[in-house]
Amino acid sequence: MAREAPAPDERVRRSVARTLANLTLLAGSLALLAAWAYFGFYQLEPGQAAVILRFGKYVRTENVPGLRWHLPPPIEDHEVVNVASIDKEEFGTRHGDERSAEELRHEASMQTSDNNIVQVGFVVQYRIKDAFASRYRVADPRAILRDAAQSAVRGVVGRHSIDGVLREERGVVQSESEEALQESLDRYESGLEVVGIELQDVSPPDEVRSAFDDVLAAGQDRNRAVNEAEGYANEVLPKARAQAIEAVESARGYRDAKVAEATGEAERFRAIATEYLKAPEVVRTRLFLETMESVLPSVRTVIVEPGTSVMPYLPLDAVRAPEPAK
Repeated sequence: MAREAPAPDERVRRSVARTLANLTLLAGSLALLAAWAYFGFYQLEPGQAAVILRFGKYVRTENVPGLRWHLPPPIEDHEVVNVASIDKEEFGTRHGDERSAEELRHEASMQTSDNNIVQVGFVVQYRIKDAFASRYRVADPRAILRDAAQSAVRGVVGRHSIDGVLREERGVVQSESEEALQESLDRYESGLEVVGIELQDVSPPDEVRSAFDDVLAAGQDRNRAVNEAEGYANEVLPKARAQAIEAVESARGYRDAKVAEATGEAERFRAIATEYLKAPEVVRTRLFLETMESVLPSVRTVIVEPGTSVMPYLPLDAVRAPEPAK
């Protein structure tokens, strides 16, 4: 028996039902897809970085602040790491350390190049420079930092004398320790960056501390004496140099004046000699007259007319002996 064809109205209803079902399925799929995609959004604050993993494999590192997105889990996942904060680790100090004094003393004891023992307490400041390496290259970055820091500082202290570590070369010890520690951390691929190493409690052992204090006091006295001597030298030497320059310049001026005077007299004598050769009598008479002009003004002259009688006069007051000075 042949199957009857559905009525037109029935066909329309079935078509509408299928369309609604398909739309409902599509809307549900889109809703599920949107909800799944929502889990791929994350927020990055300034100073943070996100390590993106795809099926557990490293893909990239995002460090731009703001709203970010990656493929939703389980395809991709992320881990946010603070790369701006600076942390610190203390060694051989009692600032908040719960270890015993004996453990701290053992940690701070180091040997110098001249086979002396010195107590060195120091602080390492560091930050994360590679978010992925700090999380996935090493199991415990802090433990690696502590071991590497002690090794670096001990190696540097072992190359310097105890006097250098205590006083003269502390800055050199700090800079060399920073370089050595950073090389070790880079070799381990720790992803950490050393910001600075500061030596804090640097002292000799308690058994010989008084002797080192005496040496330190003597060194300070020596430096003070040297500074005083240098200050005195800086005060006296400029004066002596100025006096020497003044004396030299005065001597040069006197020399130049005498040379010029002698040169002028010589030139004058040559000129007179030349004229004398031309007219000896005239020059001789002129020289006589000029000499008289210079001599007679200082000679007392008395003119007496002929035939005038002159009474002799003896100036007794003028020849009387002067009174002794009081």
